[in-house]
Amino acid sequence: MLRIAVPNKGSLAETASEMLQEAGYTGRRDPKDLHVLDPDNGVEFFYLRPKDIATYVGSGALDVGITGRDLLLDARMPGAREIESLAFAGSTFRFAAPTGTFSELSDLEGKRVATSYPGLVDAFLDRHSIAVDLVPLDGAVESAVRLGVADAVADVVETGTTLRQAGLEVFGPVILRSEAVLITGPSDADGTETLLRRLRGVLVARQYVLVDYDLPVALIDDAVALTPGIESPTISPLRDPDWVAVRVMVARKKVNQAMDDLYALGARAILVTAIDNARL
Repeated sequence: MLRIAVPNKGSLAETASEMLQEAGYTGRRDPKDLHVLDPDNGVEFFYLRPKDIATYVGSGALDVGITGRDLLLDARMPGAREIESLAFAGSTFRFAAPTGTFSELSDLEGKRVATSYPGLVDAFLDRHSIAVDLVPLDGAVESAVRLGVADAVADVVETGTTLRQAGLEVFGPVILRSEAVLITGPSDADGTETLLRRLRGVLVARQYVLVDYDLPVALIDDAVALTPGIESPTISPLRDPDWVAVRVMVARKKVNQAMDDLYALGARAILVTAIDNARL
């Protein structure tokens, strides 16, 4: 059986479980369950702390897992590697310090930097040949400067509101743009390709919709330019020889603009259908 590590709590847990369910797997019904067998699909799930998943997978104890790119890099497990981005739980890591104190990465040389991701930050600073005194903390690092244990912090930045409330501002380059990823261990286990293919199908279904519309034959080239699809639209004849029916995949976030453009062009009976799953 393919042994899959799944986050048991936090921002990754709910969406990861939803994706696996949409991919056809049977997950846990009770949030207290830490181990679930899915014999019909030849997998077993282990629900673990997100921060530990890279360690279990990298050591070979489990075959694959869903975790954050930040947590993968912070773990520094040589055997664990990212094989697919899962397009959720996005975050950006930046340095921050009291307003006006630092402006460039080199200003951190010899300073104290507090972070909940010492492995990630240390590796980033090593690549830029910057030596600092890292202060590992478990959350709420924005208080570290005010309390005198650090000169700057390295943390997740979303709107920046929390940092501003603490009197901090971001500076220097982006440390990392993170999101949920599928990771694998030292060897490729049987069933990994099937899992990967299924998750990719879920990603396609979440990112695209099917658009059907009727169109005068003379406008086909212009319509295809507006909605080229992933490979090519399906074009079928209608009873009226001057008209055709078109079916095409369109990015979900662009579908309303595409409908407006198609209608302005001359398309009619424009219908949008959600995709439950896909294989491309």
